[in-house]
Amino acid sequence: MPRRTATLLASTVTLLAILVAGVFIPVPYAEMSPGPTVNTLGDHDGEPVLHIEDRKTYPTSGHLNMTTVRVTGADYKMNLVEAVYGWLSPDDAVVPRESLYPDDSTAEEVDQQNAEQFTASQESAKVAALDELGIDFTTRVIVASVVAGGAAQGTLHAGDVIKAVDGKPVDGPGDVVDLVTSRKPGEKVTFRIVPADKAEKAEKNGEDPRKLPGEELTVTTRKSDQDPGKAVVGISAGTAHTFPFEIDIKLADVGGPSAGLMFALGIVDKLTKGDLTGGEFVAGTGTINTESQVGPIGGIHMKTIGARDQGAKFFLTPAANCATAARDIPDGLTLIEIRTMSDAMDALKDIRAGNLDRLDECEE
Repeated sequence: MPRRTATLLASTVTLLAILVAGVFIPVPYAEMSPGPTVNTLGDHDGEPVLHIEDRKTYPTSGHLNMTTVRVTGADYKMNLVEAVYGWLSPDDAVVPRESLYPDDSTAEEVDQQNAEQFTASQESAKVAALDELGIDFTTRVIVASVVAGGAAQGTLHAGDVIKAVDGKPVDGPGDVVDLVTSRKPGEKVTFRIVPADKAEKAEKNGEDPRKLPGEELTVTTRKSDQDPGKAVVGISAGTAHTFPFEIDIKLADVGGPSAGLMFALGIVDKLTKGDLTGGEFVAGTGTINTESQVGPIGGIHMKTIGARDQGAKFFLTPAANCATAARDIPDGLTLIEIRTMSDAMDALKDIRAGNLDRLDECEE
């Protein structure tokens, strides 16, 4: 066999061996790529994304698209070949798997956490939208979760309405924390609560659960694992809201909190005359809290690419993500820096009016 042929054959066999080995060598990485975008003003799977009942709504045009990132599943093990291909792709990102899926979390736990964050973002979006429109709603302090094995387990339950702690009325979750931690570990704390089932029944009957008499339950505090001198009872306090009409966000196959801003803007657009977008294709991302502040998200580069590929011309970008996003702006897309709901409303006003020079664009 000629030397050249033998060398070529040996090189080919070696390459094939490397490729075959690469397919079977798992690596501790996960891949992120642009995911689908959904117009919050439109339909998804045959029904409106935003379904509003018992309140007048108005026709809308244009787009207010939420954006997503597609990631390899929590149970999926990437191989070396896939990782190299992802590293070479300009539109994808290969990141340490632990950055997306902590080693101590199962796939089910990750999915559950994403679902809970998505539900919370929907609630915050409704609050931000109605605040923007000046529409009244009621807010109550609740037990958001109970720590397994904690002092309150079996006494307090998720969804219980907290009316008072040690006889002092509470107006927010922070009040609960302050009153509990004012005690010493081992001391008793008395909660006046409306049980979750009674609160739910009252709300369905159009009653305010906060006005029910409630009942007193006592929990003995324990030492905090992080700070032994701090008293805890093993609950997380949160808020729940009663809105004057139904707002249902029908998008069950999306997880995480990053669509909050776009949901809030979509709700405002549907409840007001005219178009927030002026008929333009606007996309965006960002968490939103009950104070209407917009927070950062992950995978910003993938989201801007996904938006551009769907035809977006403007992208509402959380301020904390702006510098990263501005390093590689997709052609034809304008990135607008957003810190609050008001910033987003102002940006849309400038887009409608064609005052593009007034937009606060992202910079590195």
